[in-house]
Amino acid sequence: MRKRFTIAATVALLAGGLGLASFRQDDRFFEIAKNLDIYATLFKELNLYYVDEINPNRMVKSSIDAMLKGLDPYTNFYAEDEIEDYMTMTTGRYNGIGALVGNRQGRTIVMMVYEGTPAEKSGLRIGDEIIKVDGVDIKTRRDRSGDLSDADKLLRGQTNTAVKLTVKRVGAKDPLDLSVMRDVVKMTNVPYYGMLNDEVGYIDLKDFTATASREVRNAFVELKNKGMKKLVLDVRENPGGLLNMSIDIANIWIPKDAEVVTTKGKVTDWNKTYTALNPPLDLEIPLVVLTNSRSASAAEIVSGVIQDYDRGVLVGQRTYGKGLVQTTRELSFNTKLKITTAKYYIPSGRCIQAIDYSHRNPDGSVGKIPDSLRTAFKTKNGRVVYDGGGVTPDITTEAPTPTPIALSLTNKGLIFDYAVKYRNSHPSIKPAREFRLTDAEYAEFTNWLKDKEYDYTTQVEKDLATLEASAKKEKYFDKIEEQLKALKNKASHSKDADLITFKAELKSLLEQEIAGHYYLQKGLKEASFSSDPEIKAALDLFKDMNKYQTILKGK
Repeated sequence: MRKRFTIAATVALLAGGLGLASFRQDDRFFEIAKNLDIYATLFKELNLYYVDEINPNRMVKSSIDAMLKGLDPYTNFYAEDEIEDYMTMTTGRYNGIGALVGNRQGRTIVMMVYEGTPAEKSGLRIGDEIIKVDGVDIKTRRDRSGDLSDADKLLRGQTNTAVKLTVKRVGAKDPLDLSVMRDVVKMTNVPYYGMLNDEVGYIDLKDFTATASREVRNAFVELKNKGMKKLVLDVRENPGGLLNMSIDIANIWIPKDAEVVTTKGKVTDWNKTYTALNPPLDLEIPLVVLTNSRSASAAEIVSGVIQDYDRGVLVGQRTYGKGLVQTTRELSFNTKLKITTAKYYIPSGRCIQAIDYSHRNPDGSVGKIPDSLRTAFKTKNGRVVYDGGGVTPDITTEAPTPTPIALSLTNKGLIFDYAVKYRNSHPSIKPAREFRLTDAEYAEFTNWLKDKEYDYTTQVEKDLATLEASAKKEKYFDKIEEQLKALKNKASHSKDADLITFKAELKSLLEQEIAGHYYLQKGLKEASFSSDPEIKAALDLFKDMNKYQTILKGK
């Protein structure tokens, strides 16, 4: 005879979510109820007898996160105290001051100030170190709690409430007190749009929250009024977001009633084909979409739809390959579950999901779908495209690979720190597109680095170390020791030499960072145009419209 369960939650689960009317799935229900009962009794014993006090909320959250980790990265549980973060993620809004803060070597540093926010209006600067919030010492609080996000939590609060910040600023003898009035901060989906030249407009789409479509439409109309004849839409580094926003944005350039995306999952009643609901804004304007390996989800729907209808040319690198749809389900006590419920298919019929999370390796890892197993589909004009591995661009550019010295200086925060120093000693600079460091200023930077701690190992040095280890293991080292020593001496990097060899790359990084400290996100973007390989490829393509049309015709 089956065990009788006494846990109220188990009974409620069976009676509500699983249903008692039919017992055709009795065995499955029994296994679920049994394991829930085991979990409840285990938790009870831990609470009663474990040597130290336990935190129930933290333990349950950890166990839920561990359970969901075995599914896919996009099925997530949000506890009650995380709901504000969830709302920020989906709406792009939160109550705060509009500054991004980060932990740098135990210091709380302002990494970005967003345009038009209370933080900018108060005079807060990138590079300021926040030492107190409303008189609370940040470092002391963080040391006690161990929570690196403490400062960010203190900065948030109800609209129209003031927060007093005490900050250290480079070049200022004494700490500064700033009063900032909190407000609703809207993180824009389009942090930048403008004209690349007299004919080509540019829209940088970085997210798909609830206002994304309106922002893109407004930017497009404004650029057309400025004389835009061709458009570059940039969805690089865009992780995706709301499905309906991707549909509305694709609709800007494809006809009303055209199919955009179809979702298919286990619950067949939820399967649906979504079409363009509105008249398009423009069916003719030449369009280039920039993608890279971090363009995902909704960004892949938009770029994939543009490609499937041969509406524009894709330039960049293959996208991430996230063809999964998430649905948010309300749980008890104001908690939420974001759960993967379906896969999506774009108009050619392909699903671009690159990883099969339902079939894991024995060690629990998952692998990408090999190219040999990808299926061919066709665009409207008959061009061959493939499923199972993201969206492959029509023109592939090489992903930039930072040099070891550039990575080291960036990761150590030295590019950022020098920009802070530069901002303090130069009241103004030229517009971001025109700003260039002189050779003398670059020399000042290299001289400033002399007493700074940073080092790195080049790939050649790593390979030689591996070769030496293999030679010793296989008893060949004595025979090649001299040759290895000579190679290591030749390959050994010199920081001073690398600062000269890679001057162009390092100057570009510095110029972008410095421009960002004066002109915020817009400055960062505009300063990058001259060295951006995808933008260069797009502009080159627009100079050769025969090539553009040939690509779309599949010839």
